[in-house]
Amino acid sequence: MTRQRDVVRRAPGKLFVAGEYAVVEPGNPAILVAVDRHVTVTVTGPAEAGVGISSDLGPRGARRRWRWRDGRLDPYGADRPDARAGLVHVLSAIETVARLLAERGMPAPEFDVSVESGLHDNGTKYGLGSSGAVTVATVAAVAAYCGLALSDEERFRLALLATAEIDPKGSGGDLAASTWGGWIAYRAPDRSAVRALARARGVGEALRAPWPGFGVRRLPAPDGLALEVGWTGNPASTAALVSDLHRRPWRGTPAHRRFVRTTTDCVRAAVAALERGDGRRLLDQIRRARQELARLDDEVALGVFTPRLTALCEAAEAVGGAAKPSGAGGGDCGIALLDATAPRDIARLHERWEAAGVVPLPIRPASEGNEG
Repeated sequence: MTRQRDVVRRAPGKLFVAGEYAVVEPGNPAILVAVDRHVTVTVTGPAEAGVGISSDLGPRGARRRWRWRDGRLDPYGADRPDARAGLVHVLSAIETVARLLAERGMPAPEFDVSVESGLHDNGTKYGLGSSGAVTVATVAAVAAYCGLALSDEERFRLALLATAEIDPKGSGGDLAASTWGGWIAYRAPDRSAVRALARARGVGEALRAPWPGFGVRRLPAPDGLALEVGWTGNPASTAALVSDLHRRPWRGTPAHRRFVRTTTDCVRAAVAALERGDGRRLLDQIRRARQELARLDDEVALGVFTPRLTALCEAAEAVGGAAKPSGAGGGDCGIALLDATAPRDIARLHERWEAAGVVPLPIRPASEGNEG
C-alpha cells in the first residue's frame, strides 16, 4: 500500500434548494447547491501507534488517539461512553475505508488526522452540512493517503456507507453536494439496503453493485438570479427532525403520499426551469416548495418554520424574490432567490433580515466538490 505524507482534501458544505423531507424516501428527487465554505481534512504519518484525530468541530473540539480492534477504532485510555462524541462521522469514514482495505488484503492504516471546519463559527453550526462535508473529506483524504484511486461516485458511496452506519434515515444529499459541487439534482438510494449489502457481501461489492433509486446529475446555476443566505441564529438538528417525522403516524397516510407526490412534482419542475434558464418559473417553484413545507408543518407540527424563518421568507417576497427554509428547518438557514441585477432589492432584503434578527451570510455557490 502506497502511503503519502500530508494529504489534504477539502469538501464544501451545502444548502438544500428544494425537496426536503421527501428526499429521504428512496428515489425521490431534491435540488442542492454546494457552498464556498469547506471542511478541510489533513492526513499525515502517525506520531505514535494507532490513529490520532484532532478536530475543531463541536463546541470544544476533540483530540484523541485510537487503536484498531476488530475493524473499529477504540480510544486509548479509559473507555468512556461519550468517547466518539464529536468525531462519529470522522471515525465511521475511516472505518469504512479500512473495511475496503481489509477486503483487498491491506492492513488497518495508522496515521494522524486533523479536521478544520469553515462551516462553524467558534463551535456554532450554521446548518451547512458539516457532517456530510467532513465525511466526504475524510474518505477522500484517507483513501488518497492509503493509495486508493477512487472515482467521485466511489467516494460518494463510501461516504454514504459510513453515514448509513450512523443513521440510515439521512438522505445523503449533503454528501452528494460535497462530492460533486455546484448545483445538483439528487435521488437517494435505500440506505438500509446498501448498508445490508456492504455487510453481507463487502464494501467492494457495494461500490460496484447497482443502487436502485440513486441518481445524481449536475444542473446549471439559475440564470439571472442571486442566491442569498440568511442564518436564523438558532442551530437545529436535521437528524432529530427527520427522526421525529419517521416516528409520526403521519407517514404512510394519504397526506404523506400527497406531500411526497407534490414535492416531487415541484422539484422536477424546478429542475426543468434551471435547465431552460427560466428564472421566473424557478421562483414559482421555490414559493411552491415553501408552501408544501408549511403544509407539512401544519399537519405534523414538526416545528419546521420558526418566527425568524417565516420573517426571512416574507422579507424576500416583499422585494420580489422567493425564499424558503433550507433543509429540515427548525432554525439554521433559509435561502432566497431574487433578481441579480437589482442590488437595491438585495440590500433591502438584507436590511429586513437584520431587523428580524436574521444574519445575512456572505456565502456563494461552490462550483467544485471535494478537492485536494
